[in-house]
Amino acid sequence: MKTAVVGSINMDMTVTAERIPLKGETLKGEDIRYIPGGKGANQAVATARLGAQVEMFGCVGDDDSGRKLLANLKATGIATDCIRVIPNVPTGLAVITIGDHDNTIIVVAGANDYVDKAYVDSIRDELLICDIVLLQHEIPQETVEYVVDICHQHGIPTVLNPGPARPVKQETIEKISYLTPNEHEAVILFGKDLSTEDLLKKYPEKLVITQGSRGVSTCLKSGEVLQVPARKAEVVDTTGAGDTLNGAFTVEIAGGKDIREALQFANTAASLSTEKFGAQGGMPTYKEVINAMKS
Repeated sequence: MKTAVVGSINMDMTVTAERIPLKGETLKGEDIRYIPGGKGANQAVATARLGAQVEMFGCVGDDDSGRKLLANLKATGIATDCIRVIPNVPTGLAVITIGDHDNTIIVVAGANDYVDKAYVDSIRDELLICDIVLLQHEIPQETVEYVVDICHQHGIPTVLNPGPARPVKQETIEKISYLTPNEHEAVILFGKDLSTEDLLKKYPEKLVITQGSRGVSTCLKSGEVLQVPARKAEVVDTTGAGDTLNGAFTVEIAGGKDIREALQFANTAASLSTEKFGAQGGMPTYKEVINAMKS
């Protein structure tokens, strides 16, 4: 099974501090690191680390960060032939502050804005030989909609992780196979009129809402609301937990697992990822996840 990830490729500038600063406040940082990131690249790495065949689709700048990020993806076993290098444009950058077991992130899109409809047309044939497509919101919204349309027309399942939060057209939601917002993103997508339970029941086995330390929820086609609790972890860095969950969930769905099994596996993988530093650095292997589930 071949997984396509269409999304962002960033360099993460990660600063650690005792806690997240308040508005207008200056704190002394403890450390700074430059780490490969971007929700698209992170999810591609999570998927590849779990043993999947992965093709990354996206853009980087013609700069040192872009070259390092391409090398990192290749080293993880991800196919990068369709990644476009954009001259005179910087590679995407995420400024991340980590403190007190939490994080804040500001993303500068850079070359990620060039993942446009024309780019998708140029890689369309390669995209259509993939078995499942994973997307996020760090590329232009019209591109996300365009990819979903193409995949829907050709019967290719899609997983949309709608972060950062922004509205999604109802017609796009209907075409997506799986939608995986966190609680904040779910409010942006659907408003506050429905409770979480009623919202899940409206989209059985399509809508998956992640809830941090409380785990993840969905509604089965039987009408049962499934709550998969989070695995206890010695938390070091939560930055890549959501991306790990999405990558792991996609791997299991592509492999034919039902949604209950896929979420149990994905939730375990996400918790393991928080026990090491860096969005990609803590992403577990398939064997590590299986061993954690057994224990």
